[in-house]
Amino acid sequence: MNQHDQSANPPSLFRNRFLQTILLSSVLLQIGIWVRNFAILLYVAERTNNDPYAISLISVAEFAPIFVFSFIGGTFADRWRPKLTMIWCDSLSAVSVFAVLLSIHFGSWESVYLVAFISAILSQFSQPSSMRLFKFHVPEEQLQQGMALFQSLMAIFMVLGPMLGTFVYSTFGLEISIAVMGVAFLLSALVLIRLPEDHMEAGTVAAKGQFRKDFTEGFRYVWQSQVLRMLGLAFVLAGLAVGAAQALNLFIVTERLGRNKEFLQYMLMVNGAAMLIGGGLVAAFAKKVPPQLLLAMGMLAGAVCTTIVGFSTSIPLTLTIQFLNGLMFPCIHIGISTMILRWSNSSIVGRVNGVLNPMFVGMMVVSMSFAGALKSALPLSTIYSGAGLLFLLGALMMLPIMKHKAPDQAQATQ
Repeated sequence: MNQHDQSANPPSLFRNRFLQTILLSSVLLQIGIWVRNFAILLYVAERTNNDPYAISLISVAEFAPIFVFSFIGGTFADRWRPKLTMIWCDSLSAVSVFAVLLSIHFGSWESVYLVAFISAILSQFSQPSSMRLFKFHVPEEQLQQGMALFQSLMAIFMVLGPMLGTFVYSTFGLEISIAVMGVAFLLSALVLIRLPEDHMEAGTVAAKGQFRKDFTEGFRYVWQSQVLRMLGLAFVLAGLAVGAAQALNLFIVTERLGRNKEFLQYMLMVNGAAMLIGGGLVAAFAKKVPPQLLLAMGMLAGAVCTTIVGFSTSIPLTLTIQFLNGLMFPCIHIGISTMILRWSNSSIVGRVNGVLNPMFVGMMVVSMSFAGALKSALPLSTIYSGAGLLFLLGALMMLPIMKHKAPDQAQATQ
């Protein structure tokens, strides 16, 4: 019997054993990921003398698996036992990290790309399994608060992660940094043992030959739901907007504000600190706001703030807008995650996540790829206004579904 079967007044989220365990696991994973990201970035930059092609390959290694494996990982996550899937993924990530570490030690420095590539593949199986467990072990009325806690955790590491990664690499070098990641993933796997045991229905043993049917069912499920279709369109628009704005942030600092590139870290820290506060605020009033409204508010704020940043030449104004944007950004993440969980049957959460997630990441990478060409052809203010318009269109996508309630069947299969 899971948490949904309990009384109308469930216990505090912080006393939920599942949430305690998954948050501790996430802390360990974030430590490993941020140390990895900065160690690889700084090492490749040093090794290749800031070669843009070599540095861009890091992003390819991190994002390419999402396109290929997100659909597949989501399908298998719905068929396998989620707790075991997560433990195996973290364990295999740790093993692969130590294998690559040996390769680096004996002279093959290019192996650093494999560290990001392999863990990105495994995360496409682990992340949808985590979403499924969320559906099983967090009461419906606390889903949005739970997602707000996760958003706050991500925000903490957006502030501390770059400093932690840079410190570990500059103090101990590449090999120790990679080893830290391996140990963090191994500890995460051990922590996940504490998760409640999988329900029989949480792991589905499907008949042979059913994979293609299960795979296509995810796409069909999203297409047949007006809410999930609109969410998919919002994903596409948000991905295009975020990619263009992120790729050109450095030029906002150097051209619009007239500062050197190091100033970018302060903009990011202001944004991250605001996201932390915003996540806490959303957690406080999450029960009272429908996730569609939450997502629309976040995208509307993104539209206004992105446009202003593109025109601003004032450092205080830009930092203030970055803070306000960070304050509202958790509304987007929390709104999206809550909608996926509420409008998806627990037997198909992994596949819905696998269909929608690549839409955002894919469009983000596409707009990042074209950002350089856009910068050559158009002024920054025009590009950022265009990104703001995309956010606005994403917010408008929520209007037709604003009053929709989550279907009863999405809360079934307890």
